[in-house]
Amino acid sequence: MINIIISVFLLLGSFFALIAAIGVLRLPDVLTRMHASTKAGILGSSLILIGGAIYLQETEITVRVIAIILFLMLTSPIGAHMIGRASVRDLQSKKDIIKDNSQ
Repeated sequence: MINIIISVFLLLGSFFALIAAIGVLRLPDVLTRMHASTKAGILGSSLILIGGAIYLQETEITVRVIAIILFLMLTSPIGAHMIGRASVRDLQSKKDIIKDNSQ
């Protein structure tokens, strides 16, 4: 029974990681790519880590997995926000340069 639970976590995590990768490749602009990579990427890696923690069944590993998941949930949105700000600023500066050159 526990092998089925572990398999479900690993397969769901792999599915969401695949969705994140496809989203990064197929979506049209930086902001939507950033959204796909952060949301599905965190969910996929968290599910895979939970499956590994269930498989190993050690307290030390479980504590580390919880710490890693919390770290991912705290840092990934901040990194995505900074990437989004940089891309928006870059796009605005390019529009300003084109506007200045056309006059």
